[in-house]
Amino acid sequence: MKRIYLIMIVLLTFSMSCTKNFEEFNQDTKNPTVVEGDYLFTQGQLQLADQISNTSVNLNIFKMVSQFWTETTYTDEANYDIVNRSIANGTFRAYYVWTLTPLADAKKIIAEDDYTGFELVQTNKLAIIDIMEVYAYYNLVNIFGDIPYSNALDIDNTPSPAYDNAFTIYQDLIARIDADYASLDVAAESFGSADKIYFGDVSAWKKFAQSLKLRIALNAADYDNTFAKTNVEAAFTAGIFESTDDDALYNYSVSTPYNNPIYDDLVLSGRTDFVPANTIVDIMASLNDPRMDYYFQDQVSGVYVGGEYGYANSYSNSSHINDMVAAPDFPGFFMTYTEVLFYLAEADERGYSVGTTADAAYATAVTESILFWGGSNSDATTYLAQPEVDYATAVAASSWQEVIGTQAWLAFYTRGQEAWDTYRRLDYPVMNVALEPATDGPVPTRFTYPINEQTLNADNYAAASTAIGGDLLLTRLFWDASAPAK
Repeated sequence: MKRIYLIMIVLLTFSMSCTKNFEEFNQDTKNPTVVEGDYLFTQGQLQLADQISNTSVNLNIFKMVSQFWTETTYTDEANYDIVNRSIANGTFRAYYVWTLTPLADAKKIIAEDDYTGFELVQTNKLAIIDIMEVYAYYNLVNIFGDIPYSNALDIDNTPSPAYDNAFTIYQDLIARIDADYASLDVAAESFGSADKIYFGDVSAWKKFAQSLKLRIALNAADYDNTFAKTNVEAAFTAGIFESTDDDALYNYSVSTPYNNPIYDDLVLSGRTDFVPANTIVDIMASLNDPRMDYYFQDQVSGVYVGGEYGYANSYSNSSHINDMVAAPDFPGFFMTYTEVLFYLAEADERGYSVGTTADAAYATAVTESILFWGGSNSDATTYLAQPEVDYATAVAASSWQEVIGTQAWLAFYTRGQEAWDTYRRLDYPVMNVALEPATDGPVPTRFTYPINEQTLNADNYAAASTAIGGDLLLTRLFWDASAPAK
């Protein structure tokens, strides 16, 4: 986790300072010798957006783990081959080195900079950076379980950090959100254009903070209902997303290298590695889902055809991922109003006081998802009128977990980890079994730790593995009380 880019800048600066007797030429007025905190924040934000957006088989296979997409020729990832593909190593690196390190450096630089007369701006910036860090750590906990946290980035003093307890991390993340929320001042500015999500809108960051608190707390409901209820209700009271105007979307550019990495994977690569999985295609077809025309394209004999999940598939004989998803400026999703509405529906079913009913929040969530993708209010009304989709009728025939879980999963299309988290928490929808899965059938309930950790941080790795019940793909995380058999 060495700060290689800073070292390079220091070395470059040193080499330029050797011009004999020409001190005035040592002053580079165009290229700063110190990296600005705002720049590092922008880079950390970009790296986090890239990690949650891309479908690189070395870094992020959650669109396959969630069975939105599957592969054509090379099927290792769709069969959950985490170890041989070194995916866990790549994930650790993407979060700890590429995301959390620049964010931590940005925080340090901004904290040390002179903001005399603009102290509130400095405070706002530090709080927003911290919220981004909370988001990244939450994802890491949900991928692995116990992780390096308290001393994770203290490389000089703790090169081999211990792993913190996952629920303890959850508690601390919420405490950090509360502190950040309290310190954010809407009367002051923050990052401005350096912020590619809200462009410095502090009031939007306050809503995002509470919506993230809602997500974290609700995910722990089956483990500690009191903790979940208290914090979900507190988040709702403080103020969460109220419309799609509040969506936290990363604004990618049409130009490289600041485009959505999905465009790189599906278009610039020239490869035909991915097709929609039959899991999502078949479920949507059975529900006459109007979003199919926006999720997929290229029907086969008049219908959408998904590739058989986890098997080799013919690209030409399958439907394909819609060009809208592959556009260079397709947004990166951090959190949306639709997502929050599904959380409110679930919270009401759990008996929490969140100002709405499960039925109402669910119907609005489905409608907003359809509208986002390009459908109409009429499409949503027709869709929701079907017995298999109408909330009261569908719940009476199954359970609220199946109804909310399935529709949230459908709405999370392209957002693999959020879909995987929801699937593990609610146990729906029913997934397909791959050809030769590393799990012998079921969808993984976590990722195994990186091989590098086993060799470079062996003692702490061993302790963490024991603490969580074994470093296995099917070890349940603390919040996953009822992981499905398949």
